[in-house]
Order: sequence, then structure tokens, then C-alpha cells
Amino acid sequence: MNIFLWILQVLLAAMFAMSGLEKAAQPWGRLTRKYPWTGNVPQAAVRLIAVPELLGAIGLIVPAATGIAPILTPIAATGLALLAALAAAMHTRRKETPGIAITVVLFLLTAFVAWARFGPYGW
Repeated sequence: MNIFLWILQVLLAAMFAMSGLEKAAQPWGRLTRKYPWTGNVPQAAVRLIAVPELLGAIGLIVPAATGIAPILTPIAATGLALLAALAAAMHTRRKETPGIAITVVLFLLTAFVAWARFGPYGW
């Protein structure tokens, strides 16, 4: 189970890191074409959303891998689950079905990592 959790953590970290980097670095015009919801949100807010995504991605891997404050790994997973839940609520309000599906899956996976690392498969 530990190997499965590590694989899941790496995949989730990669997904959130890519999403965060895209929100932080993409030109605004390209970002609004790819993600319609960004046209209704201030640019600064979208750029700000990138910060917890990037920090969460780092937190899923680095603390546990280094052994320095490994409790931060399930905390990062909890924060990312909360972020995914808020994103799912926003997509639900906007009736964006593909966005709902993706964020619900991300929520379930990050919540599972948080549960497992806080509980039976923690350090």
C-alpha cells in the first residue's frame, strides 16, 4: 500500500504542479481560451490560485521523501482536497460538467492520500 500511495502522491503532485504552473505562467489570453471560467475571475485571483497548487504539489512529496516534517504531506493533501472541493463547487455553479468530473476525482484521490497518511499508512 505504501508504494501505491507514493505513486498516487507523485501523480497528484505532477497534476497540481502542472495546473499551478499553467495558471502562474500562461499568458492571460491563452489561459482564458483554455479555461472559460478564468474570464469571469480577476487575473490576480487566478494567479493566486496557483500558489496553493504549487505548494501543495511540493508538500505531497518533499516532506515525506526527506523525512523532514513528514506530517506536512497529509496536511498538503488535505489542503489540496479542500481546493479541489471548492473548484468542484465553482464548476457545479457554472454547469461545467467536465470540470466537475475532474475536480471530484482529484478531491477523492487527495482525500484518500490525506486519510491514509494521517492514519494507517503514516510515518
